[in-house]
Amino acid sequence: MEIVDARGKMVNVGSRVRYNRTGTTGEVSAIKLEDDQGWIKMDDSELWYNTEYLEVMDKYQEKKIKAKTIDETTAAALEKSKKMKKDLEEVAMSSELCDGGG
Repeated sequence: MEIVDARGKMVNVGSRVRYNRTGTTGEVSAIKLEDDQGWIKMDDSELWYNTEYLEVMDKYQEKKIKAKTIDETTAAALEKSKKMKKDLEEVAMSSELCDGGG
């Protein structure tokens, strides 16, 4: 029996897939058939996923997800730097010198 995704596409070791329920993506590292049900293991999570809820990704989908991840990371870094800048502007600076004891 062939192992297929939710759309009927063949799933092979090395295929890039997306688990529809969580959006998790990864590369297939293992495949098994249990009680007439297909299961794959993703390389990153080392978890088994039911192939009924998977989609084999084509090159366009992979690029789109990668770009989205980069955009989200960039946006998060930009927000963090804006907050740091604002926090630094609010710091009170003084010209008082510290006296050393001795």
